[in-house]
Amino acid sequence: MHAPDSEFDPDDNYAGGFDPDLEIDEDAGSEALVWQLLLLLNPGDEETALQQFAAYQEATADADEDEFEPAWVLKDIIDWKSGFQVHDDDAAAFVESITELVSRWNLDLDWGVEDPTDDEFLADASIADLLHVAYDALRAYGYTLWVWETGTDTVAGWIALSRDDDAMRAIAPAIGIELRPGGLA
Repeated sequence: MHAPDSEFDPDDNYAGGFDPDLEIDEDAGSEALVWQLLLLLNPGDEETALQQFAAYQEATADADEDEFEPAWVLKDIIDWKSGFQVHDDDAAAFVESITELVSRWNLDLDWGVEDPTDDEFLADASIADLLHVAYDALRAYGYTLWVWETGTDTVAGWIALSRDDDAMRAIAPAIGIELRPGGLA
């Protein structure tokens, strides 16, 4: 398992902050950008980022870069560990997946109800409303909920540190991922 060879320092998780004037070199290769994205999706957990990066390398080893979309490969690799994808009308799966993701940081989100798994609450809940609630709750803890525009009938995304918002806005589009903060649903 190894980090990509590129001009990016694989140990630089933008710990000193991200320079908003820095331009991402889209020609650096998707592998270097994927590595940086995985570091952002796994703050403080480089081991998980390395495992996911190794899975990415394995999944794409025999393919040319124009034969796959990094976002779709990543989706499968990070699902339920560093990211989520749920059907756009499955409120229960959304609450469950976000709850699972934030448990990595020992967070308990306030969904605005005593029991967010209550069938009555979930029957009336919309993913758009839940995205807003989760986004606001995570911002209070210093995290940002991101939503990836899949172009399907699913909602997909991940959570990263809010201090890395500018890095996320630069890296995700550089590898073809149309992304927006979850509060803009």
